[in-house]
Amino acid sequence: MVKLDFHPAGRHFLQIPGPSPVPDRILRAMSYPTIDHRGPEFGALGLKVLSGIKKIFKTEQPVIIYPASGTGAWEAALVNTLSPGDAVLMYETGHFATLWKKMADALGLKPEFLGLPGIEGWRHGIRADLIEDRLCKDSGHTIKAVCVVHNETSTGVTSNIAAVRKAIDAAGHPALLLVDSISGLASADYRHDEWGVDVTVSGSQKGLMLPPGISFNAVSPKAIAASKVAKLPRAFWDWTEIIAMNATGYWPYTPSTNLLYGLSEALDMILDEGLDNVFARHQRLAEACRKAVNTWGLPVQCADPEVFSPVLTGVMTPEGFDADKIRALIYENFDMSLGTGLGKMKGRMFRIGHLGEANDLSLMATLAGCEMGLRMAGVPLAASGVLAAMEHLSSKKSPSMLKVA
Repeated sequence: MVKLDFHPAGRHFLQIPGPSPVPDRILRAMSYPTIDHRGPEFGALGLKVLSGIKKIFKTEQPVIIYPASGTGAWEAALVNTLSPGDAVLMYETGHFATLWKKMADALGLKPEFLGLPGIEGWRHGIRADLIEDRLCKDSGHTIKAVCVVHNETSTGVTSNIAAVRKAIDAAGHPALLLVDSISGLASADYRHDEWGVDVTVSGSQKGLMLPPGISFNAVSPKAIAASKVAKLPRAFWDWTEIIAMNATGYWPYTPSTNLLYGLSEALDMILDEGLDNVFARHQRLAEACRKAVNTWGLPVQCADPEVFSPVLTGVMTPEGFDADKIRALIYENFDMSLGTGLGKMKGRMFRIGHLGEANDLSLMATLAGCEMGLRMAGVPLAASGVLAAMEHLSSKKSPSMLKVA
């Protein structure tokens, strides 16, 4: 039995692709005394976070904040815009796209799964041409929404959302565009308004560096219009009253007060660093991580360099080596957690998270733990990936550190 009070020396290395480590600044902010969620101080906090989160989504439109996980925000996106029996086109890029489809089935929608067959579909990004072809065949416009995942957390693939919007427009189709950017937001470039997204779903525990517990729907005017006629049952998830009360910084239910204090601090941290610097930092760390994996002689789960994720790297293990046993070995010896392979990739890969408050030294420690664990497990490595990553990182200064040089 695992002891709940087990605290070995040093900090636990939480290197899964979310929840990501919560910075001390945010933990301190969350420790503020809980306040009256109907009082004036809370109203000021509400207006601040509702304004600031728009900058992260790059939108001028409302962003709804729920006291829920990303799964709740998935449901909110569907029930606010669709009616029972509506056809929905969903694209399979991995485990989380599959779970969103499962939810659509459970809600009484009629999802159609598009994508490449077998494992290949989990190693590549969205093929926008397949979406365009399918929509062109839907002359009666029975498909009411296209649902896609921006950054597929199970595989390390970041798809081109602007290309999906172009495909929908090229087909002359009125379908809504619903996007899951739960693990992409605040780590990979995302542009809700510019890319013509109707609903973007996200969560607190990834690039925003918060614990799990709050989630988001960024919505377009078209999505709000759709919500006026949508017939799927909704009460708690309904946008209408939330948007109305948000105008003064309040919610129609009890919000996650202390998590919102944490969100306020997270927004300050991200916007102070600058979104472009945040994205560049994530890209740089991802490149170093892939250098290590390639030098080990192991395949990266994402097979297309055009859509490598800046958020995480999936590492495929050789035939005969169970990735979960390697993860367990690393945890037991080095107190480090790595992401498991999910769905079709169970036991065949592990995932290294390099998101949120990640920097050069946190990545180097992670790669050292991986390399030691792989060697202990007997995995044949071509050369030291740690040395390769060190060379990459030491050849160019971090964009964020240039601000203090």
